[in-house]
Amino acid sequence: MDVIHAYTAIVKENIEYDTLIQSARLGEKEYIDEIVELLVETISAKRDTLSIGGAEYPYQFVKNKLLKVESSHIQYLLECLHDNTTKIHNVRAYLLACIFNAPSTINNYYRAEVNHDMYGGGNL
Repeated sequence: MDVIHAYTAIVKENIEYDTLIQSARLGEKEYIDEIVELLVETISAKRDTLSIGGAEYPYQFVKNKLLKVESSHIQYLLECLHDNTTKIHNVRAYLLACIFNAPSTINNYYRAEVNHDMYGGGNL
């Protein structure tokens, strides 16, 4: 249990948990808590590989990437979830894939949003 508590503290520090909770929309604290729990569960799992989005990754690679998740990645994830209208059949797998991919996709996501708003149909 000491490992779980240690990883929980690390994840909360990395995502600036207290600040994130203060700026969260009504009801999002529970979502953030679930994301923290999923991060800690995944980081704490001792396996050779982990399956994310249908692909197998070395456990250490996944662990290192998840330990780099910051508050901006959580805000990005919450925004994407807020805007999503499609049915999600396996929420845990979906969230894990989103969290895992957030550091690699966040900049392109916001660039696409700006391009859409400025040039592709957004009303100015």
